[in-house]
Amino acid sequence: MGCATSVYAAVGTKKKLTVPEVVVFVPSTRIPAQSDLQKRLRGRIPKDVADRLSSLRNQIVFVAEDTDGSAIPELRRGLEEYLSHLIGLTNKEYGLEGLVEFKWRSLDDGKHQDASSSCVANSWFEVLSVVHMLAMLALSEADTVMIPKDHSGSSIRTVSSDCKREAVDLLLKATGYLEFCVREVLVHIPPEIKKNFPNDLQDGVLEAISFQTLGQGTEIQLGLAVDCQKATLSVKRRLACEQLSYFSQAYHCLSGRDHINNGYAKKHMWFIKWKFLESKAAAYYFHGLMVDKGNEPSCHVKAVCCFLAAEEILSESKKACLTFCLAAPVTRDAPLWGAMKHFHQKIPEVAARKSQMYGYLLEQEKVLQALPDLPEFQLSLRPDDYQLPEIDPAWESEKWETQSQSLKEHLNDSDDDGDESETK
Repeated sequence: MGCATSVYAAVGTKKKLTVPEVVVFVPSTRIPAQSDLQKRLRGRIPKDVADRLSSLRNQIVFVAEDTDGSAIPELRRGLEEYLSHLIGLTNKEYGLEGLVEFKWRSLDDGKHQDASSSCVANSWFEVLSVVHMLAMLALSEADTVMIPKDHSGSSIRTVSSDCKREAVDLLLKATGYLEFCVREVLVHIPPEIKKNFPNDLQDGVLEAISFQTLGQGTEIQLGLAVDCQKATLSVKRRLACEQLSYFSQAYHCLSGRDHINNGYAKKHMWFIKWKFLESKAAAYYFHGLMVDKGNEPSCHVKAVCCFLAAEEILSESKKACLTFCLAAPVTRDAPLWGAMKHFHQKIPEVAARKSQMYGYLLEQEKVLQALPDLPEFQLSLRPDDYQLPEIDPAWESEKWETQSQSLKEHLNDSDDDGDESETK
């Protein structure tokens, strides 16, 4: 399951049913499938380099399949070490860029690889897939951090500040991986190859996940601000508006794409819609509180319009959440946490109280009842800067010279054998 790591069991039938819970959305994770690297690389690179590449990749395949991707520290270390060897294949001087066919599949499909497997003969595709997997592992880890191990079944959840900050750090790390994919890897891959990529690796989808991840990081920061007595109202409004901007951009990246009505992509879109509506409700709520500080009657009218809009949008977000949970694969609605725990109580309460307080003004100032525009802010959350690891020393020029010389000798020996055969 690409979504969550927390699983609830429903016992009472012969087969145990599991329904995962989602806090941080993780798109369908792709893992490497068995590929014969040694066969394609034999005689083209030093044997120890080929053996090490194959061994590292096979180890990642085994751990990912054996643990369903849950062994995050082990997989991360393996992927980073594999990358340091893999980037040698991208060097144009060696002429190896399109030599090997790299196979990947969706982790959701278990052992059945045909439905979503992809096979591309391009070493930059392999780099893209590895860095993308690192991003998905970071998202999975952030999801785990945000879900307590003791599932009490309460409709309210308490997550420690340390866990929230750790989750934000992981989300920024994931965004750094994704932005690196878009800026530094996709540019090396020809369009005719990219058009056959799985949907998860298309640039629009990668950008959508990046914006969505920043939006979730801002959502956690907003929750911390709501719980902090020193955080000002203007800071909270700014964070809510920034969160709205991130999810708006994520929605824009996915909208209009043909694949969004199919399978997991449809669930992904519903998640973004849900979070977009939540952040919009929060932004109007805090904007209403700011506007209501004015002394003019028009300020109070605009504030009430904001509160009523926030209440209506919050109701729409609950429906979007339900649609998201029911979209395949089915997931569990997470208990209220963070800022939304605050909004579900405060928004209806404030909207009702302010409507009663300024109801007479709404009648008098009907012309001013248009919903005010939300302020725009420069986005403050920045992803981590990711760079590929240093190339492994095994790709040393001396070894290449030795390999090249032995290859020429091998070819000369073959020519001699051919001459002898003709003589006979």
